[in-house]
Amino acid sequence: MLLKKASQKPDNIAAIATGSGRGGIGVVRISGSGLADIGVSLTGRQLPPRFAVYTPFLASDQSVIDQGIALYFPAPHSYTGEEVLELQGHGGPAVLQLLLQRCLELGARLAQPGEFTQRAFLNDKMDLAQAESVSDLIEATTQQAARSAVRSMQGEFSKAIQGVVAKLIDLRMLVEATLDFPEEDGIATVERARLEGKLAQIQTELAHIETLAKQGSILREGAQVVLVGAPNVGKSSLLNRLAGEEVALVSDIAGTTRDAIRQSLQINGVPLHIIDTAGLRETEDIVERMGIARTQQNIERADLILVLSDESNPNTAAEVTPILERLPLGIPRLFIHNKVDVATQASYIVQDGHLFVSAKTGLGIEALQDKILKMIGWHQEAGVFMARERHLVAIATAKQHFSLAAENIEMHELLAEELRYAQTALNEITGEFVADDLLGEIFSRFCIGK
Repeated sequence: MLLKKASQKPDNIAAIATGSGRGGIGVVRISGSGLADIGVSLTGRQLPPRFAVYTPFLASDQSVIDQGIALYFPAPHSYTGEEVLELQGHGGPAVLQLLLQRCLELGARLAQPGEFTQRAFLNDKMDLAQAESVSDLIEATTQQAARSAVRSMQGEFSKAIQGVVAKLIDLRMLVEATLDFPEEDGIATVERARLEGKLAQIQTELAHIETLAKQGSILREGAQVVLVGAPNVGKSSLLNRLAGEEVALVSDIAGTTRDAIRQSLQINGVPLHIIDTAGLRETEDIVERMGIARTQQNIERADLILVLSDESNPNTAAEVTPILERLPLGIPRLFIHNKVDVATQASYIVQDGHLFVSAKTGLGIEALQDKILKMIGWHQEAGVFMARERHLVAIATAKQHFSLAAENIEMHELLAEELRYAQTALNEITGEFVADDLLGEIFSRFCIGK
């Protein structure tokens, strides 16, 4: 295990911090030590701390590579907690590469993905949950996700976890006191009520945090929604209606969609991945059979299955039955009765788990969108945290140990042990203790320069 603290004096790292391609402004960032001298070599002048200086950027022969703004941040008052030098110039790929190469000539090495943020974590500028939210903010695809990532980056998620841990430490101290004085029966009797009350309070608070974290996980990952049904029931039309554009080919010919079509969209700021699949039926067409096989694979990974049927087709019930036999148990499903605009005897009675829509006219689509959000577990709530799968696993682990603690409330040795395990799980979220391999995996997924 790795204790979160800075190690020995690090080497200097450099990278282009702005995105690839052309832009009005490009940034090259260096972090490490002795950067004041490097700043002199690059600009020909001493750079004052935290002051924007408009200056030429110089090559080794004193020719001008570019002209822009230099910013020098002495340690520990910087993003990484080390000395940091940022060179803001023009955003052309060639000039940025020349500037980066000059930094490497001056002793820096090329930074690994996420290494700047990793150093910020190791130097106690942020905890691990905050560090992860930096990447989540960059990758956010909706406004809701961006706002949630900012809250986590500012430490709201960490503060909530730390609040639970503080109460947990207080509870553990109380348990240890009862272990130190086992002969005091009166104290033990009184303390049991206090133990139960404090433990219940922690469980309630953690359950609320888990609810917010799950909402954040939906914002970060999005939900996978798969459209299934017999050929020609309107799956592609429904996908186009939900996406607001023609992303799938629509035809009256059965079997037109022969492979899965994946479209990312958002409903009320919540990202969804809608997959239009090949119609499920028996066929001799080799290409269509390959598409049906992929359909089955997508179904296995779905968060929600939309089962479409043609309300204008009197044989729709017979078509749906064999499809249902192929669907895995345990995945939520919603039955969509399409083409009600042309149905002669359509039933518009609202039924649980059934919606009647027209992908062609848009009838019932708004109700469908609301139902999709509800079934994937989304509900609008203030204070949503951007959370990852490892956060949810840690919270679930802590909850399990709290439950075991409640079952062993009278066996103080077991109670103390379960509380210790719960605290260890929660500490993994903020990175108080974290495995080396996990740390490497987390930061390797960042972009270079961040």
